[in-house]
Amino acid sequence: MNDEAILGLIKAEENRQRDGLELIPSENYVSHDVLAAMGSVFTNKYSEGFPSFSELDADEREIAEKIMPSFRYYGGQENTNRVERLAISRACKLFKADHANVQPHSGAQANNAVYFAWCETGDTILGLDLGHGGHLTHGAPVTQSAQVYNFVRYKTTENGDLDYDEIARLAKKHRPKIILVGFSAYPKVPDFARVAEIGREYGSLLMADMAHVAGLIAGGAHPNPFDFGFHVMTTTTHKTLRGPRGGLILSRGKVGNPLKKPTKTLENIPTLIDRAVFPGTQGGPLMHVIAAKAVAFHEALQPEFKKYAEQIVKNAKRLAKELTARGFELVFSGTENHLILVDMMKSFGIDGKELEMALDKIGLNLNANAIPNDTLPAFRPSGVRLGTPAITTRGLLEKDMVRIAEWMRLALENRKNDQKLEKLRAEVREFSHRFPLPSDN
Repeated sequence: MNDEAILGLIKAEENRQRDGLELIPSENYVSHDVLAAMGSVFTNKYSEGFPSFSELDADEREIAEKIMPSFRYYGGQENTNRVERLAISRACKLFKADHANVQPHSGAQANNAVYFAWCETGDTILGLDLGHGGHLTHGAPVTQSAQVYNFVRYKTTENGDLDYDEIARLAKKHRPKIILVGFSAYPKVPDFARVAEIGREYGSLLMADMAHVAGLIAGGAHPNPFDFGFHVMTTTTHKTLRGPRGGLILSRGKVGNPLKKPTKTLENIPTLIDRAVFPGTQGGPLMHVIAAKAVAFHEALQPEFKKYAEQIVKNAKRLAKELTARGFELVFSGTENHLILVDMMKSFGIDGKELEMALDKIGLNLNANAIPNDTLPAFRPSGVRLGTPAITTRGLLEKDMVRIAEWMRLALENRKNDQKLEKLRAEVREFSHRFPLPSDN
């Protein structure tokens, strides 16, 4: 690379990642192969539209192929079609879906496309409250989707379960077009069967935003919403799934011709979603990212990925135990997945940002996060959120969680002592170098 400024920053970031440990539960390290696909010549190609599918009826396929060999608006698509078909088929196999749209640029784009596919302006969507672990795109008032649709939000109970009785009451009252189960800071496993029963009673589309736990689902360490009758699952591809940054929509139903507008039925959800992605909510797909998604799906289909997913959960449960033993009070008393939420105000009388900044100084990265019924502002919330996907990718095991919890305790106690923090920084750096980044291999 001739751009010395950018090259220097890339090397600096490589060193930062190599010298520390990533505890933010929404982050991970990708393989060398994923990086290579991301940096490939597929970035040069415009590919608006979709590849054609063998699932089309014979007469429709014949017509489509006379018009264009694929549903693209540019020529030169023989390789982009193949790479996108590979990504789609691998995603479907991984998650037991009938169809996958691999084009969304992000998880937010994926969610918005599903809303646009199924809802009209003003329709009601029932989702988890942001303050109780939900995501911005599940109805936070500051988002565009909240200006278009009527979001009604349910909460969690004191013991940390989704409030299924409240979901049922709100569904009965509002008859939502979509019931959404999904989260960005929720450490338990939802009761998908119970939500599905509620959705069927009121005729709602069942949607699961599994961005955080998609890798656990792929590896068999978390239930798959499709097994309980859900119609749609959205996810990012860069968290536990360990792929490039991007979005993905999986669905059950009949795959049709995206050039033809289908009737709005549950059976036609895959085609409705395709049309909602393009041209409904975004333009040309990022083909280099889709190639990298295909690589990540292939990696997730390998037997070792199952062991990885299981180890994420083992590490998270051990880390939760070690933190509790050191006075950290966990929201909902622990974890059932990859994620831990700590009430720092209740534990030590400080906000989450103070711990985040102290840990940054020693090379451990997590993020300040709101907790249920938080009374502090968003930029200085009461809690912190941390998890184990990235450190598990590096090869850390349960025994290593003891050391991480102890470093967290020591950084907290010495957060105003730069000399002691620098000593801890050296320890973290030496330890981290024992576990290479996947891209180093």
